[in-house]
Amino acid sequence: MSQKSHPILFFDGFCMLCNKSVDFILKRDPSLFLFAPLQGSTAQEKLDSNLIQKDLKSIVLLDDKGIHLKSKAVLKTLYKLQGGWKFVIIFFIIPEKIRDLIYDWIASSRYDWFGKSETCRLPSPSERKRFLN
Repeated sequence: MSQKSHPILFFDGFCMLCNKSVDFILKRDPSLFLFAPLQGSTAQEKLDSNLIQKDLKSIVLLDDKGIHLKSKAVLKTLYKLQGGWKFVIIFFIIPEKIRDLIYDWIASSRYDWFGKSETCRLPSPSERKRFLN
């Protein structure tokens, strides 16, 4: 799978909410997205190291239009999924600062609410071609 033609979704590999989100996307996206943990070498290579350290609490979407963080990354990802997810475009009418405040609130409590894994998520054999280090 070419990284240039597929958006890459970077996620916190230890966060259970993030891992469940990746599972959710995998079930609804047969082939578009590639995935990489923010703690991995692909993130080190493709993202600015200051961004990774500052935004380890953020999901990061890298696509042909650039780097998207927080609520924008979530909405753009959902919009690209198959099925009825195009409706999320309506949430772009909410100012990004307000969307990101909600995102930050959830992100700051995600380990307490959903848990934290001791190790980064390991893809199943059938998922391996979609995961980057």
